[in-house]
Amino acid sequence: MLCRKAGAPTSDVVAQITSHRARSTIATQLYNTKEPMTLFELMAWLGHRTPTATQHYAKIMPTTLAKAYDDAGYFARNVHTVEVLVDRDAVASGAAAAGEPWQHYDLGHGYCTYTFFEQCPHRMARARCDFYTPKGSSKAQLLEAKDNLQRMVASMPLGDEERAAVDDGQDALDQLLGRLADVPTPSGPTPRELDIPPAAVLLPIVEVNQGKH
Repeated sequence: MLCRKAGAPTSDVVAQITSHRARSTIATQLYNTKEPMTLFELMAWLGHRTPTATQHYAKIMPTTLAKAYDDAGYFARNVHTVEVLVDRDAVASGAAAAGEPWQHYDLGHGYCTYTFFEQCPHRMARARCDFYTPKGSSKAQLLEAKDNLQRMVASMPLGDEERAAVDDGQDALDQLLGRLADVPTPSGPTPRELDIPPAAVLLPIVEVNQGKH
């Protein structure tokens, strides 16, 4: 009736324009403002008897939901970034396609060239397998002397034990190492077979990924 009196269309691309839709739109906007009304405040404003009825009117917008997820700090707690050196010469020459290492993950005490580093169970306290190059070695020095290196960062999600190793320090790290002692490394042997000592230095974290990438 109001649409007819105002000379406005009675429908749009979504559906018929009704007073119910108008109330729902206004309620949704009030629920998603910078300082939103609470569900019970909206219930009183709409004249509802129960919050269940109000929930059918007020919807959470995708942008509000995304902000709430970001504010919850999941990425700040569970995703970290580490530095990786990319050998652009190896990529351009085709050597990388032939199997030559071209990604070198900085472990602080050395580099890892395992392509699927983010999926490696030993990534937080790197086992000295065939993919490991100690810093200070001639191989590492040759890598660092290259001109066409690109420094990047790689994000990786952390499991519960890895998260504890970051938060709680050496004790939690030692527990993680103990659990991984008989887990094969990417090159095959387990840390126990490689005769790796039970203590190790935690993988250095370049920065915290706040979930913006």
